[in-house]
Amino acid sequence: MPGSATWPAIAAARAADAAARVPFAIADAGRARPAGSVARVHLAALARWPEALAVDESQVTLRLPAPERSAFLAQANRALHAAGLIVGWRDETYPVPALDDGRLLATVERAAARFWGTLTFGAHCNGYVADEHGRPTHLWIARRSYTKPTDPGLLDNLIGGGVPHGQSPFECVQREGWEEAGLTPAQMAGLQPGRRLRVQRDVAEGLQREEVSAYDLALPPDLQPVNQDGELHSLALMPLPEALARAAAGEMTVDATLVTLDFALRRGLLPPAEHQRLAAAAAPLWSGPSSLAP
Repeated sequence: MPGSATWPAIAAARAADAAARVPFAIADAGRARPAGSVARVHLAALARWPEALAVDESQVTLRLPAPERSAFLAQANRALHAAGLIVGWRDETYPVPALDDGRLLATVERAAARFWGTLTFGAHCNGYVADEHGRPTHLWIARRSYTKPTDPGLLDNLIGGGVPHGQSPFECVQREGWEEAGLTPAQMAGLQPGRRLRVQRDVAEGLQREEVSAYDLALPPDLQPVNQDGELHSLALMPLPEALARAAAGEMTVDATLVTLDFALRRGLLPPAEHQRLAAAAAPLWSGPSSLAP
């Protein structure tokens, strides 16, 4: 079982250099609403749009009225992508919520969210097999495709993905259940909520500021998940001690590691001393229960 010097994902989830970024705000209802942050090294690139952005050394503020914000961000993000400052392109829309109260301020291309440091949402699911007493014995572990733009080849949860604009985490995990594991809604009817986990860390694309909703799903021992979208290299049913040891050793993505740890803590799968230490270390990342609401 993992030892005391493991689970580096706990520290990685909070590894952000605040001094390297300035707040990004959106003028709304007469005040600047906090919406994210941008890297100081990108301030000069953003100064090319003075009609929309107020840029200085302390803050970047989008000053357009609500009907014009998303269109401007789409235009600016295309230009930033062409300049190599936004890496990749997903053609998927993410919400831009206010950081103080969650009010929707705009929408943005998924690949641009980390450039702007906006709050994004993810949904992951621990697929597990249990013994006759209901105690988990195995976890289904995915290995990400080696061609994925983020975390290629790392281990992952059975199901995991980003929550697009207009979808709830519960709806997302159901959709991803089919795409990543070939599971039908009927096979996912037993979905159980875990915790919501907050991540704020520097990544190659900018700042990952994300709330990840964790779920659990008990699966029959004879069921074989089958990836449908080509984003996974393989799926393996691992004995629980092996899966936890690999997560603890940093072989999983940060998000997946935290979701796996949440599973182990909620279900009492770690030795008491280890449970107490890790629960205390991970407590600052918890932000409440996941939701089963569509």
